[in-house]
Amino acid sequence: MTLLRLAHLSDPHLSLPLEAVGVREWLGKRAMSRLSWARGRKHLQSPALLAMAMADIQAHSPDHLAITGDVSNFSLPAEFRAAAAWFATLGDPAQVSVIPGNHDALVPVPHAQGWAHWRPWMQGDAPTDADALLPYLRLRQGVAILGLSSAVPTAPGFASGTLGAAQLHWLAAQLPLLKAQGLFRIVMLHHPPADGVVSRRKALTDRAALRAVLKAHGAELLLHGHSRDARFDPLPGPQGLIASFGLPSISAIPNPKDEGARWHLLEIVKAQQGWQLGVTVRVVDAALTHFSTAARYTLDIRMSAHP
Repeated sequence: MTLLRLAHLSDPHLSLPLEAVGVREWLGKRAMSRLSWARGRKHLQSPALLAMAMADIQAHSPDHLAITGDVSNFSLPAEFRAAAAWFATLGDPAQVSVIPGNHDALVPVPHAQGWAHWRPWMQGDAPTDADALLPYLRLRQGVAILGLSSAVPTAPGFASGTLGAAQLHWLAAQLPLLKAQGLFRIVMLHHPPADGVVSRRKALTDRAALRAVLKAHGAELLLHGHSRDARFDPLPGPQGLIASFGLPSISAIPNPKDEGARWHLLEIVKAQQGWQLGVTVRVVDAALTHFSTAARYTLDIRMSAHP
């Protein structure tokens, strides 16, 4: 029985006309990021390619969308508003789960001008605090989606992330409760949890602590973004490996530094002893005219015994 058909995409890097942004908003780290953008990234991130990718995703009619961060470029208030308008085009907010990336926390932004605009897509089923969006828990058709934030402002030249003790404690408390309910547990964050995926200045600072929580309590799937190539880095669990998928930017034109736009259709099927995870890999062609299936395979995911 199919529980959920989920489309995973990451790092859309929505573009805005920068001429409309006030001079004062470009002070500090944003100025360095704008220079880097103008010198290279601006020509590698394609709004047209993003639109093509979203059309391809919609054509496959997923039940749910998982977006693993870097929706904006510079954490500008106008970008947060534009991103909310874009999210609204993707369907029912209850079926779109978003977590932030380092570009969504490039500099400190007042909550009301930033992530507050993303509330319908970045909150749990039972929110309590008007300003507390993350971490969150969403239950969908036998699937538990646990959204974490590794997005924190960092010094110029750094794009690292940190979860922090409070989120790790929350995750450690949630995972066994959800396991006892027989749910398929998906953990979402932006930065890769495995070692060596990105350089130290871009890495998750407490990834070892996250892996320790996962090894102790398990999960069925982990999704992340941030890497410029597609990743499959299985993580140790209590009784086997946990599948961990990372994706490059959904709007990136293929180039020597970026594998290029791709997304995954993940089909979670309940099996007798656990689940089957069907993975369909959709990639853009070299001419940037269409997306096609590059691979299709199935992972058997066993339900571990209760301690």
